[in-house]
Amino acid sequence: MKVIKRDGHMVDWCPAKIEEAIGKANLEVEEEERASSVQIKNIVKYIESLGKKRILVEDIQDIIEMKLMAIGKYSLAKKYITYRYTRELVRRSNTTDQSIKELIDGENEYWNTENSNKNARVVTTQRDYLAGITSTDITRRFLLPEDIVQAHDDGIIHFHDADYFAQNVLHNCDLINLDDMLQNGTNMNGVMIEKPHKFLTAMTIATQLITAVTSSQYGGATITLTHLAPFVRESKKRLEKKYKARKLTKAQTEKFVMEDLKKEIVDGVQTFQYQINSMTNTNGQAPFLSVCMYVGEDPEYKEEVAMIIEEFLNQRIEGMKNEKGVYITPAFPKLLYVLEEENIKPDSKYYYLTKLAAKCTAKRMVPDYISEKVMKELKKNEFGEGECYPCMGCRSFLTPDRSISLGNIAKAKNYKEGKGKYYGRFNQGVVTINLVDVALTSDKDFELFWKIMDERLELCHRALKIRHKRLSKATSDVAPILWQHGALARLEKGESIHELLHHGYSTISLGYAGLYECVKFMTGHSHTDNGAGKEFGLQVMEYLNDACKRWKAEEDIDYSVYGTPIESTTYKFAKCLKERFGVIKGITDRDYITNSYHVPVFEEIDAFTKLKLESEFQRLSPGGAISYIETANLQGNLDSVMEVIKFIYDNIMYAELNTKSDYCQECGYDGEILIDDDLEWYCPNCGNRDHAKLNVARRTCGYIGANFWNKGRTQEIKERVIHLDNKDL
Repeated sequence: MKVIKRDGHMVDWCPAKIEEAIGKANLEVEEEERASSVQIKNIVKYIESLGKKRILVEDIQDIIEMKLMAIGKYSLAKKYITYRYTRELVRRSNTTDQSIKELIDGENEYWNTENSNKNARVVTTQRDYLAGITSTDITRRFLLPEDIVQAHDDGIIHFHDADYFAQNVLHNCDLINLDDMLQNGTNMNGVMIEKPHKFLTAMTIATQLITAVTSSQYGGATITLTHLAPFVRESKKRLEKKYKARKLTKAQTEKFVMEDLKKEIVDGVQTFQYQINSMTNTNGQAPFLSVCMYVGEDPEYKEEVAMIIEEFLNQRIEGMKNEKGVYITPAFPKLLYVLEEENIKPDSKYYYLTKLAAKCTAKRMVPDYISEKVMKELKKNEFGEGECYPCMGCRSFLTPDRSISLGNIAKAKNYKEGKGKYYGRFNQGVVTINLVDVALTSDKDFELFWKIMDERLELCHRALKIRHKRLSKATSDVAPILWQHGALARLEKGESIHELLHHGYSTISLGYAGLYECVKFMTGHSHTDNGAGKEFGLQVMEYLNDACKRWKAEEDIDYSVYGTPIESTTYKFAKCLKERFGVIKGITDRDYITNSYHVPVFEEIDAFTKLKLESEFQRLSPGGAISYIETANLQGNLDSVMEVIKFIYDNIMYAELNTKSDYCQECGYDGEILIDDDLEWYCPNCGNRDHAKLNVARRTCGYIGANFWNKGRTQEIKERVIHLDNKDL
């Protein structure tokens, strides 16, 4: 007989637990009111005699109460009912105090490994997590319906960022309208910031603005170097004026101007890099920033953008010094390099930048690559014109549906009539469906699979509407830097942000996880098989998109399918699946499930086949997606890196190469830090296992993490196969 617990998972019938529970109640009543061991065993036998294959735990408890009263043990029945009620209170009790104590004592595994870019031992991070624990508790007890909380706990769905949800003012990722703030002025903490007149000043102000913006949200933010390029020209004009006033020749003037300008660009980029990595925002970490490098984004400033890109790449190749003074790979900013006609062919004008980018990728894991060619095929505006723009944070892409006819609802001062507007747009939040759970619950019954899928999608839909409704109550006053001073809008004081949540201006994301395991269980094939598995995988993806289209049409809210970067949730989902369905070989026998549509990390596949295959699924993740390949050390084989880059340009919208860049402070080893069979990191040279003395950088769901990971993610990292090595093809 199986017993169905309150959380839905089944356990084997265990008579000893019944005897123990009645025995504890026995100790609390007078001797004459106690049930004898024979009477207790008779109750157990009665339950077994019912011959049920499955029975609810609540039904068992009801039977016990009934049987105790039937034999005249009324006081004992009352004590048992009280015991049962007390246990229920314990289950429902507020766990905030315990969570806070564990966090402060450094004993909470979840918070210690929740984010690989946050150190839970540092006071600023702890302060953010303390607020997060409180927010999560308020969210669970007051803001979400019980069935959504239960589904989240059971790993059926994941309600993201509950640690920020208690405040109704925080959104996820965005594209910062840096151009508007720098060109037209802005305001921070009541202090007016006027337009800068030189590049170095613009870079300094940019870092301050980025820190302020990322302190008013919880996701990633992106800027583009194109918005900083005009200030290179401003600096050049000032230098020309200075040297012309000294009556120098034209040749001398040009020489000195370029020398000084290059020096200012070096200083400006260095200031930017150090500020971003050394400042801490209110989330307890360095700003989660991406920087877009797009030479052709604004044709007027190609030369200036190229100069800034070159310096960014040179400084990233060098790296940043750790505590020992050794250059290592910094986690931020994430670099996004746009591949375009002018930098992809050997005879193109800016090909030298792409070669430099390849060198940087081989050494420091960035930049990631956006194909202008493929993106313009996938991202078309309302007039059918392809457009290219960066993602928000690590992978969130806006959809361009009504980017022109929307008009200037954000009241931005740099709005251009008739052109798509992306900077200033944002994401409202994410709820993720566990596709593996849908498959296992259906038990390979395809008709039931789609029925369950509909139920789970509606659960996600309701949760997303709660996110949207809560954010819709915010006014511009709650975060002036965002809504009043140009980062996202120029609204009036007290004005609602409601309109910016509709009409396609911002997105709200239906995430998904475990497509591989879902398809494997239902069909017996991987979605990479170019056959039945792939066909079913694409069918599932189309189904998710169709749901988003329906919701969008009904509500004028831009629901979008999003390949979720589930860092800690991949472990949580795996644990929940094991608890509910047991260990199923090839499906639930690991401590992680596969992110979004990705080829599973353990599947042998070459780099080019992987990218080509995933491009078909990336097309069906319009709200956000990224693909990657794992590589050997390719610093001595840049030709291979260039071949991958060219392949990305022709075949996939957004991809990255995961190289290795680690350092052991104990012995000075500069190579790959390894993971043993117990999932512990160690230096292969000296055996050092002290995390505080190991600098490890690994790509985690699209961004670089450097503070280690939970058990599930560590196992996933350990099992990653190499897709591109140094062997001849």
